[in-house]
Amino acid sequence: MADEKNDISGAVLSPDNAMSDEKKDIQVAVIKGDEAFGEAMIKEPPYAWSRPQILIYAFSVVGFFCSTMNGYDGSLINNLLQNPWFKERYGVENTGLWTGIVSSMYQIGGVVALPFVGPAIDTWGRRIGMFIGASIIIIGTCIQATANEADQFMGGRFLLGFGVSIAAAAGPMYVIEINHPAYRGVVGAMYNTLWFSGSILAAGAARGAIVDFPGDASWRLITWLQCLFAGLICLFCLFLPESPRWLYVNNKTQAARDMLTRYHGLGNPDSVWVSLQMNEYEELLDLDGADKRWWDYRALFRDRPSVYRLACNITLSIFGQWAGNAVLSYFLSSVLDTAGYYHHIEQHNITLINSCQQFICAIFGALLVDRVGRRPLLLFSFTGCTVIWLGMTVASGVLAQSQIGVHDDGKPIFDNPAASRACLAMVFMFGSIYSVGITPLQALYPVEVLSFEMRAKGMAFSSLAVNAAGLLNQFAWPVSMEVLAWRTYIIFTVWDAIQVVVIYFLLPETKGRTLEELDEVFQAKNPVKHSLQKKKIGVTETGEVVNVESA
Repeated sequence: MADEKNDISGAVLSPDNAMSDEKKDIQVAVIKGDEAFGEAMIKEPPYAWSRPQILIYAFSVVGFFCSTMNGYDGSLINNLLQNPWFKERYGVENTGLWTGIVSSMYQIGGVVALPFVGPAIDTWGRRIGMFIGASIIIIGTCIQATANEADQFMGGRFLLGFGVSIAAAAGPMYVIEINHPAYRGVVGAMYNTLWFSGSILAAGAARGAIVDFPGDASWRLITWLQCLFAGLICLFCLFLPESPRWLYVNNKTQAARDMLTRYHGLGNPDSVWVSLQMNEYEELLDLDGADKRWWDYRALFRDRPSVYRLACNITLSIFGQWAGNAVLSYFLSSVLDTAGYYHHIEQHNITLINSCQQFICAIFGALLVDRVGRRPLLLFSFTGCTVIWLGMTVASGVLAQSQIGVHDDGKPIFDNPAASRACLAMVFMFGSIYSVGITPLQALYPVEVLSFEMRAKGMAFSSLAVNAAGLLNQFAWPVSMEVLAWRTYIIFTVWDAIQVVVIYFLLPETKGRTLEELDEVFQAKNPVKHSLQKKKIGVTETGEVVNVESA
């Protein structure tokens, strides 16, 4: 091993001058994470572009379709509320209680799905979970796209929300569980960035349809497109390898080992990575755990570490919805009204451009999760969101004071173009900051913090938290935008500041460990402090760890 310092997944190697003369061949590695993971990284450095790893990326893309599908479905209502023919058909506007009711059926379906998410994914596996969710979405799309009455349209959205809850839980679990431990962070973080590919498709299709197909066809066409990614999932998911963890706990030990050998060990059954993971499965996975009983949720509340894990999962799930992003996702049209941008073509253009720049920022953030860490990214984004909402409040307040009249359609006329442009700039800045740190971790972190026994049912609670938080968004913010207008942004400013404090004291770091090695973090008296603790390990020339102490 070379004498110069090397950075291997957080390990910094250097000669240890304090060691005795007979141990001069031992070097010191300073790591922030688990020593077994660090030892594996040193003894068998993984290669990100090996043929098996490329195949895992391809398998992950099918899981990513769950996120793309979710992004399209979740963004569609914002684009529909910018469509004059849709609003005329159902008698809705882009603010008010009725708008909240129409759009909230998606979240209600997600809440009702709670008892079915865990059993579907635990009983039949992650692949079949994706298949079930996507199939329900196709049915919901058919009902929604053929609707002529509001009741039928809302019924379709209910089924969409129900199906998305199952698929959106199975998708990230599948991606994170099949990936090599060294790349779990980046690939898992990339999952949620694909939400924007669906959002961009929805915005682009809405922009094109409203120009080329005026009338009801403009919104029915983009509604039918909801079948696209759900259909791709149904077509491909049954050809994918199953999660090795699910195989192991369902008494398919050899199949689990074969999967790890082929894709993580590059065909070598004696690979360090295969041995590390199989040993952890044997030691830490319960073959008769609560995941085998559809009705048994005790694993989520069994002891303090379990409750702490679930609290971390739910906290980020809710905070990701309550940063103020819902207003810019679902009700951007009303926000743009307050900023002085009224025309529906203008609003569609802004929506499309915003989605594209958010996609780029989210990918950039995903590439940082293993370099910077989960906690720094979250703290950066939530702090940035706080500052931006404060700026949005000031700019919108100044703009409101410059109102000099109203248009024939009741829209206000402003005489301060600088304030208007400042509001628009804040919209884009919020999208960038939110996407860098929060978007990549919304799917990765909630899965990571749960043990395998808790994972499927815990992700059902995550889905419940997301949809319950979404219900508040759907009902509260359109009414607030109608009654309080720009003063709504004061609420986001204060709440985002509170979220920064909670994240700092509650959420531990998860990088630099396998999923099973995180058990040690949550069993500690102070998980946050333990997760940030650096270790000094002695490493021999063959990569063996011979001594571990606090750095």
